[in-house]
Amino acid sequence: MSESAATAKEAAPRLSSLLSRAYLFGTLMLGGGIMLHAVETYITATLMPSIVRDIGGLPLFAWATTIYVAASVLGSTFIAVRPPGVTLNRCYVFGAALFGVGSLVCAIAPSMETVLIGRAIQGLGAGFLVALGYAFIRFVYPEALWSTASTLYAAAWGIATFLGPTIGGIFAAGSAWREAFALLVPISVLMAVCAPRLLPSGDGERVTTKTPFLQILLLVAAVVMLSFASSAETPILRGLLAGAAVVAVVTAVAIERSAEARLLPAGTIRLSSPLAGVYLVMLLLLVTICSDVYIPYFLQVLHGVTPLVSGYLVALLALGWTIAAFVTVRFQGRSANRVVVIGAVVETAATVLLVFTLARHNPDSGLGLLALSTLFIFLMGFGIGMGWAHLVTHVMRLAPAGETDKASAAITTMQSLGAAFGAALAGIIVNSAGLVEPGGIPGAVSAARWLYLLLALPAALGVLLALRLPRD
Repeated sequence: MSESAATAKEAAPRLSSLLSRAYLFGTLMLGGGIMLHAVETYITATLMPSIVRDIGGLPLFAWATTIYVAASVLGSTFIAVRPPGVTLNRCYVFGAALFGVGSLVCAIAPSMETVLIGRAIQGLGAGFLVALGYAFIRFVYPEALWSTASTLYAAAWGIATFLGPTIGGIFAAGSAWREAFALLVPISVLMAVCAPRLLPSGDGERVTTKTPFLQILLLVAAVVMLSFASSAETPILRGLLAGAAVVAVVTAVAIERSAEARLLPAGTIRLSSPLAGVYLVMLLLLVTICSDVYIPYFLQVLHGVTPLVSGYLVALLALGWTIAAFVTVRFQGRSANRVVVIGAVVETAATVLLVFTLARHNPDSGLGLLALSTLFIFLMGFGIGMGWAHLVTHVMRLAPAGETDKASAAITTMQSLGAAFGAALAGIIVNSAGLVEPGGIPGAVSAARWLYLLLALPAALGVLLALRLPRD
């Protein structure tokens, strides 16, 4: 270890350490990959109405997100099961190149079906880049900076929540959505060219296993079936699809328990495993936070907020995540565990309190209800942001010997599954609670109440699991 690295490890971690000469280029590359994914997520969300107006495909609107998330699960798992000799920086080149190709396909797409192909390729590349952000931490930084480095994700998403809608709005206003996708192509190429020069090879000790195709297929199938369930018209069909998704997840877990080709590190599938507990806390907190998908709709319909303002209000959730990550990054050991628990409690409470503020008709846009709703939206993100970097550090330290790559990739898998399951469950809840039938104001109020009441439960369970986090 170099003298500068040893000094950084002995000193109290500071955010400025990530920008020191020893780590600057690694920080820029890892942060850049995450930023590329984060900004594109919000750009696409802003552009989708313009895309369907231009080339049609409204029935496929939701699939632009679903297929992206499903593909990102596949991309993230490759990092752990890549062939021998394929270093992490080569994976970065491949991921950036895939993202660029997907962006180009979207830019020249003549139909929505082609856009979905491009989104799938983008998702694969994004899965690579986000998983590599975690996998590279142990190669770029000393252990004392692992938690600090994990705040790169919070910083990237915090910035993206403001840059993404702004950039997307500029291109959407002039119906120039193709140029917005084309803009991502040269950025992806630049990152692919720089990766071998600015990042270490990342070819550490690891256990090479076969690719767990069956488990991946079952999890992706569960995501797709839940997405269908969220838009199903009849309660019976909705229930059948949701039940089939549960069966797919349970089957994947059963196969993982005894499979030679594993998706997760050894022993993780047992509930008694400390690493399994960390992953479950991550997954549950993400499922709850993804109830934010309907916040702009409720702000506009129930509180009379304009689309632009509602977009920036929901962005406060990611801002809360970012601020909390920076505020709590210096906690370690038992103090870090307490921060995780407190954060989960804050997220749970803020979600429940939206039942009494956001889920109310406020036709005059009264500032009292709107201010409280905004505060609780911010606190939802603040709660998960308090503990996320510490959960990542737990994963890095608990990973079995030789399986750190697999453990790191599994973080991204949990993120993707949490986002997919959370969004799909939110759709099932609001559609079952009256968003479409009877619809209107009464339907929106009922849907909002049930949504935030039920999706607070996963975070509440996360509180109980967080109490059992390993102390060291």
